[in-house]
Amino acid sequence: MKLPNLNDARVRTKNEIEQIYLDQQYDSNTFKGQKYFLKTYGCQMNVHDSEEIAARLESLGFESIDTIEGADLVIMNTCAIRENAHDKLFGFLGRCKHEKEKNNKDLIIAICGCMAKEGEVYENIPYKRDSKIKAWVNIQYGCDKFCTYCIVPYTRGKQRSRKSCEIIKEVKRLIEDGYLEVTLLGQNVNAYGKDLNDISFAQLLEEVAKTGIPRVRFVTSHPWDFSDEMIETIAKYENIMPYIHLPLQAGSSSILKLMGRRYTKEEYIELFNKIKKTIPNVSITTDIIVGFPNETDEDFKETLEVVNECKYDSAFTFIYSPREGTPAAKMEDSIDMKTKEERLQQLNELVNKYSLEANKKYVGKTVKVLIEGLSDKDKTKTFGYTDTMKLVNVVGANNMIGQIVDVVITDAKSFSLDGKIK
Repeated sequence: MKLPNLNDARVRTKNEIEQIYLDQQYDSNTFKGQKYFLKTYGCQMNVHDSEEIAARLESLGFESIDTIEGADLVIMNTCAIRENAHDKLFGFLGRCKHEKEKNNKDLIIAICGCMAKEGEVYENIPYKRDSKIKAWVNIQYGCDKFCTYCIVPYTRGKQRSRKSCEIIKEVKRLIEDGYLEVTLLGQNVNAYGKDLNDISFAQLLEEVAKTGIPRVRFVTSHPWDFSDEMIETIAKYENIMPYIHLPLQAGSSSILKLMGRRYTKEEYIELFNKIKKTIPNVSITTDIIVGFPNETDEDFKETLEVVNECKYDSAFTFIYSPREGTPAAKMEDSIDMKTKEERLQQLNELVNKYSLEANKKYVGKTVKVLIEGLSDKDKTKTFGYTDTMKLVNVVGANNMIGQIVDVVITDAKSFSLDGKIK
């Protein structure tokens, strides 16, 4: 494969690498006939970054394939948040090594993303979007919160917000291209604009809603920056979806302090109740970590108490995973893994109970669902999402992919709903 001449092995910035490509005047025929395989780990921001990577590769003539066998280039867009993603990457690298040694000695293997560290940010870059129906829109990169367990500020860098005018332009282009939904992305979207002499996140939400796109979502929020102005804006506009992901992480104020989360259990519950009271039919999900260093039985009990009070629509739950380079990784931990696993199981049982209860409330109701595609398990069904981010498997909507339709909910499970076209 013909690649840029990077004679030395030193780390280069994205700016330097892009200049090498420009100097060599690569075009759409440079890698014509070459195949690439792209594997993504981690959050929605990594998924969106992979859309950028795919667009750049295909602009040079590469073609995408679904397996490393037959690929000329394998790229792993990595996540550094949890040990599980770290382990999966090294397991996959073993497969790549075998393929290179046994079948394709010219195979190029590349690692990018959080484990390889993020470089500079560029505006108005092209993407090969995975969907023609809904789109990710980056509004902010990096994070300044420095939660003690989180590696993101060290890998993604300090918070940098995009100019609001560029974001609105991107949303308007998506509307012209027929998109029905955008999700505004950031490590902490609530803090948008604090590094610029620009508008607040609540004001940005309002400007995006005013474009008229049918559905607006955002992730992820930090409770510390969740303002009353945001809550009022969400409640004001019908096209801002009544779905909020509000990470708790722990229900004990002492553990929250060790985590560097900057709010107490009581402040979180106050915010939660304010959101529930102000935004009609709102769905709230969360993240919870169990087994943070030296979490006591009483600390864990407080987490269960918050779950019992908030009754989340769903939750992403994890056993604490130490990341080298973070303050929490240096903390001595007196909790054995068996105890952590038992706590996770107990938490999951409670979360699933309330998730099912929340979903059962939809049975018999008619809801609007954005139909996104055919179900993976049953090709006679399609799938889509309600405004409250409930997954719905729908009978008889194959000709309605890419439309928002009325669906009668007929059955509820812990993680999804079944329905039929009204």
